[in-house]
Amino acid sequence: MPLNPAANAADAAAIDALLPQTQCTRCGYQGCRPYAEALARGEVALNRCPPGGAALIVQLATLLGRAPLPLDADCGREGPTLLAFIDAAVCIGCARCLPPCPTDAIVGAPNLLHTVVPQLCTGCELCLPACPVDCITMQPRATGDTAPAAADNRQRYQQHVTRHEQQRRSRAALLAERKRGARTPESGS
Repeated sequence: MPLNPAANAADAAAIDALLPQTQCTRCGYQGCRPYAEALARGEVALNRCPPGGAALIVQLATLLGRAPLPLDADCGREGPTLLAFIDAAVCIGCARCLPPCPTDAIVGAPNLLHTVVPQLCTGCELCLPACPVDCITMQPRATGDTAPAAADNRQRYQQHVTRHEQQRRSRAALLAERKRGARTPESGS
């Protein structure tokens, strides 16, 4: 029997609060919130978050009243929190790594060297396939260097999404304006 929408939203919020907010997409969803919503609707297993690992699975099982399951190997494996590192000698400054970073932990500009801000990197690995020269590697965090807090990750991700949506709308408006300007009125003679 499906949950009512109000209970569903509350459950999704409670689930989302437990998730690590790495926004890594390894669960098969485009971020932690969509995964939380699918869990709240009972549409997906609770074992699809490698960054959260076994501890998260137990928390989700307790919250949802379900039996814990082993981590789904198709989603990846549990491990230490990693940090993206950009090899300055190899980076060509293409900026392809910037858009997929869900917390804007990579800074740089086109044709300039890029770098990772360790305090912002969630270790999501989404920058890896974007790099055409494979200058990005994942490395263990230094001793005492902790991963960013989930609440901070969530806030930065929401800012990232908002900014990208504003940029998309601005580009669409500019294109529409250019198309209007390119039209020539039909001659009346």
